[in-house]
Amino acid sequence: MKKISILIITLFSFLQTFASHIAGGELFYEYLGPGNGANTNKYKVTMRLFRDCHSVGQTLATERVVIGIYRSNELSLFTKLDLALQSPAPVIELNTKAIPCLLNAPEVCFQIGIFTGTIDLPSTPGGFTLSWIRCCRIEDIGNVVGAGIGGTFVTKIPGTALLSSGNNSSPQFAIKDTALVCQNKSFVLDFGASDPDSDLLTYSFCDAYSGGSSNNPNPGTSPGGVPSSLSLSPLPYGSTFNGQNPLGAGVKINSQTGKITGIAPSAGRYVINVCVTEWRNGVAINEHRKDFILQVGNCDYTAAEPIPFSGAYCKDFKVTFSNNSLSAGIRGYSWDFGVPGSTTDTSSLAQPVFTFPDTGLYKVRLIVRAEAGCVDTGMTTLGVYPGFKPDFDITGSCFEAPFEFKDKSTANYGVINSWSWNFGNLLTLADSSALKNPTYKYADTGRRNVSLIVTSSKGCTESITKTVTVLNKPYLALSFKDTLICSIDTLQLKAEGTGAFAWKPANNILNANTANPLVYPKNPTTYTVTLTENGCVATDTVRVNVLNFLSVKAGNDTSICSNDTVRLNSVSEALQYQWSPTSGISGIATSRNVVAKPAATTTYVITANLGNCQAKDSVKITVVPYPAANAGADATICFGKDAPLAANITGSSFNWSPSNSLTNATTLTPIAKPTQTTTYLLTVTDTAGCGRPVYDTVTIKVVPKVNAFAGNDTIILANQPLQLNASGGTVYSWSPSIGMNNPSIANPVVFLSASYDSITYKVRVGVPEGCIEEDELKVKLFKTGPDIFVPTAFTPNHDGRNDFLKPIAVGMKATGSFKVYNRWGQLVYSSAVVGPGWDGTLGGKEQAPGTYVFTAEGTDYLGKSVIKKGTVVLIR
Repeated sequence: MKKISILIITLFSFLQTFASHIAGGELFYEYLGPGNGANTNKYKVTMRLFRDCHSVGQTLATERVVIGIYRSNELSLFTKLDLALQSPAPVIELNTKAIPCLLNAPEVCFQIGIFTGTIDLPSTPGGFTLSWIRCCRIEDIGNVVGAGIGGTFVTKIPGTALLSSGNNSSPQFAIKDTALVCQNKSFVLDFGASDPDSDLLTYSFCDAYSGGSSNNPNPGTSPGGVPSSLSLSPLPYGSTFNGQNPLGAGVKINSQTGKITGIAPSAGRYVINVCVTEWRNGVAINEHRKDFILQVGNCDYTAAEPIPFSGAYCKDFKVTFSNNSLSAGIRGYSWDFGVPGSTTDTSSLAQPVFTFPDTGLYKVRLIVRAEAGCVDTGMTTLGVYPGFKPDFDITGSCFEAPFEFKDKSTANYGVINSWSWNFGNLLTLADSSALKNPTYKYADTGRRNVSLIVTSSKGCTESITKTVTVLNKPYLALSFKDTLICSIDTLQLKAEGTGAFAWKPANNILNANTANPLVYPKNPTTYTVTLTENGCVATDTVRVNVLNFLSVKAGNDTSICSNDTVRLNSVSEALQYQWSPTSGISGIATSRNVVAKPAATTTYVITANLGNCQAKDSVKITVVPYPAANAGADATICFGKDAPLAANITGSSFNWSPSNSLTNATTLTPIAKPTQTTTYLLTVTDTAGCGRPVYDTVTIKVVPKVNAFAGNDTIILANQPLQLNASGGTVYSWSPSIGMNNPSIANPVVFLSASYDSITYKVRVGVPEGCIEEDELKVKLFKTGPDIFVPTAFTPNHDGRNDFLKPIAVGMKATGSFKVYNRWGQLVYSSAVVGPGWDGTLGGKEQAPGTYVFTAEGTDYLGKSVIKKGTVVLIR
């Protein structure tokens, strides 16, 4: 199958509207010779315009191109030039549908309009800037925000300030065959340019400019003409794009060749502006531009494009290859690395790694096979010359003097034959050189990124960037600014920097013209150092204080408690220290101040040195045991009881807290009588040297008061059972035990014969802690049968005696109701027989004295109903 010779296809497809038809362009010029006037030059100016084939309304024939020519220094209008269309207009079309193994190929068609004119321009120091302002670019551009955006096409003619002799013609970008860029595919787009003057060219992405509007699409043809001043405004790029990054992070431009390579972004249109800088004798004399719109298609293709491309590989012998086409349809690879006489220099991998046996030129071939029988072959010539390494040194420090740049690049094969320096000054284009070892003088301070591109006779090209800091004076640093020496010593001063050193005053100093002189002043002296480097000067000072003798104070003797620490703070002007012994010292024993924790009484000695001067002192640390405190054993007491405390101590004083429930609280054996559980704190101090108190506690637990309850007094019939119910504890003992079935429980049953009138029972109630309380109840016996007894009179006068009328049920199994009526038969009170009783009122109102009628009902133990009726007298 025929090889696809066009792998990368630039798409210009445009909306079919009158206004949106601009797809890019290039404005360039050619020097024709001297002009007709004195001190003038004649130039041919050309505008190469790309536009949509399908634009309606306006055509290339009706397009009018008026160039504004501006003074470069202030961009003010000098004159204008009307360009004429060359005829016929070329049309470039590509039927991508007919390309084998190309999938989803879009239709491509655009026109190229070439407009030319000549003009004489004077020679000036600043030169001229040429521009054509036009609207509008095609719409739906992926890396620009907005629609209806115009373009400004620009080139420059350098003035005599940059071009002291000779003249200049601008570079011209080559017009390549239309090619296709497919989304998410690697590609190469050659944007190399040629220069009529053989100037060195370097390439970069740069900002494309906005231009005319839909209201004034071609300012040069409007009644007002071209603008009186030129304003260059970058396009409104989207958030992830800019002029230096128009296709995303995956696409770069080679600064030496102008080839754009990388992985294409998603399908769409993208504005790209390429700037080419002309270098002559190491000086950047001009910046030329080409503005174009690249359309990335949603397509795929099968192609063989071996990487590395033609050129030189200069790192080592081991080269990694890959195919530039990443089509999903590729099914096989066949590599031949071109080693003469070898049959093993092959691979079927997509990304093989091959180690070449020697240096030289190798013709590498790649054959790819895809679906439907598609086959493609790619060739590349690769020079293998390892050991090529760029490097350079920088000498200089301040902006007042030139920096020296020395090339240190090496090449194992061939020779290094070109150097391209960029000194990192962003404010000028004249910060470059093609010399091997150039010099450059910066205008101000700051950090600069200096880059060097070197090439060799074998085709190797490499670059390196280093950062240089430009100071306002030479770098000068002192190891110390203020120091102290002994009068019998000599001190070495230390300075850092590059250049000539000079120290003063000259007295008591050796080697005063070096970075590190020796001084031996007898009195405090301030030494000044002056550093001179290539005409730049920096100064600094160091103060040397002088002592005639040295003293040291270790501090006052002191006492500490056992296991405590003490900070030893010495006072001296010395520079070196040593404590001894080192036992018990935490940290560095050569510090001026240390922390010590001696196990026993220790005398520490500090030795202080200042050069040859020395002094000593000592401090005694007496270690004293802590006082001892033992508050005694905890105890438990019953409520209302007391407990003696028995403490013992080692110390000179003590204190109990709290003391309000202690008797004789100033003794070690007080009596404690708390009403609730209490912990007593014993604090002991001493005057033997350990001033810290020690503590101990004793807890007296108070068992709450036992609330013994035997029950309420009661009345029973002889020979009938009585259930007693005591409460308040866990242990019970009744006495006497007459008639009881078990006197050691809380609820014994009592049977009493008729021989008793009444018995008072006492119960002792205890808890597990041993605390006991007593209570009693009286049991009264009736010797009649079961009955209900009602008093004959009561006196509700609130004197606490006989204030309620209440029936007494004897021998009753169950009680019924108790009711009282007045003489008119009105019910004045009703309750159960065992109720609280009547208080002589009705509805809160006292009833009159007199006779009242009552009824009482109940059931005895045999189930027999008992009804009792009668009268009662209310007495007031």
